[in-house]
Amino acid sequence: MTNKLKIGIVCYPTYGGSGVVATELGIALSEKGHEVHFISYDQPFRLDLFSDKIYYHEVSVPDYPLFEYAPYELNLTSKLVDVALHEKLNILHVHYAIPHASAAVNAKQILATYGINIPIVTTLHGTDITLLGKDKSFKPVIEYAINMSDAVTAVSEDLKKETLKYFNIKNEIKTISNFIDMSLYQQKEDVKLRNQFAKKAEFILTHISNFRKVKRVEDVINIFNKVSEEIPAKLLMIGDGPERLKAEQLCRQLGITKKVKFLGKLKVIEKVLSISDVFILPSETESFGLVALEAMASKTVVISTNSGGLPEVNIDGETGYLSDVGDVNKMAKDAISLLNNIETLNRFKNNALAHAKAFDYPNILPQYEAVYQNLVSKIKE
Repeated sequence: MTNKLKIGIVCYPTYGGSGVVATELGIALSEKGHEVHFISYDQPFRLDLFSDKIYYHEVSVPDYPLFEYAPYELNLTSKLVDVALHEKLNILHVHYAIPHASAAVNAKQILATYGINIPIVTTLHGTDITLLGKDKSFKPVIEYAINMSDAVTAVSEDLKKETLKYFNIKNEIKTISNFIDMSLYQQKEDVKLRNQFAKKAEFILTHISNFRKVKRVEDVINIFNKVSEEIPAKLLMIGDGPERLKAEQLCRQLGITKKVKFLGKLKVIEKVLSISDVFILPSETESFGLVALEAMASKTVVISTNSGGLPEVNIDGETGYLSDVGDVNKMAKDAISLLNNIETLNRFKNNALAHAKAFDYPNILPQYEAVYQNLVSKIKE
């Protein structure tokens, strides 16, 4: 793509897949010469580098006594108008339908009164559809935000189907998979780091999430408990959230606290993944399963459920195994069978790495650039 654009990216700055992808997308776009403006209530946690092509604009939410709840969407709308006007943005790319797309649609209408027509690209990540989509009170707003966007993308085919199932969408939805930067991931384990967590004869299993109910972290503990009864192993639990205490209590009840390490939130997960043998993701639903892809990029086998977009990432019988939600026995059995056969385990690890390479950002980034270019060229016509 020849034209260099000024792109506004709106995302959540937190420890979740959408924030990671949005941040990595912005960084990758800046490296190709585009000017990227991140707009959020806090600096995205992955945005820890300096670049003359990357800018961050904080959405401040003053505590007005008039409002019982802080009007974040109004503040975001105002900030989008301000940044678009003064930075002369060419396009807005918002991640999540509400409040980001709805705020962008309002900002677009305000900007039109200034004679500025700025296209909006909305990327659906999952929770805005799978969780909020089930709440009928949000349905009209989500439909409006999606249908008023100039282009809509979804991170998996499954999420696209779910969106069309729950909502009356007139816009075309284009599937553009989540992606990773393969250069960030290590396929060679750090022996010194591994020795800190496990003995030479022990395997390492890992789970990473925000420890919400949908992640079913107690299933992770129960799966590991069954595995550790037959195979010497340790479990690393990375992340934090409302279900962490229950998971810790379950470890105490099962008497496996010495085998399980809760490491909390880590900014850099690549090193830990590189020393892992099996990654466990028993989620109730995953619109894509970015963390599973990150594990595969680190040459780690994935044991996961078959919900949402996970079958598009984790290929059953090749890169790992898929199971029905809640089938702890099968997931434990699959992990044990792999750990009992080193030759099969290594073959699956190599398959996982090979499949992950298909999601490397040079394969995905041009798809977003094509969407941007198409919209910007239409405005110029």
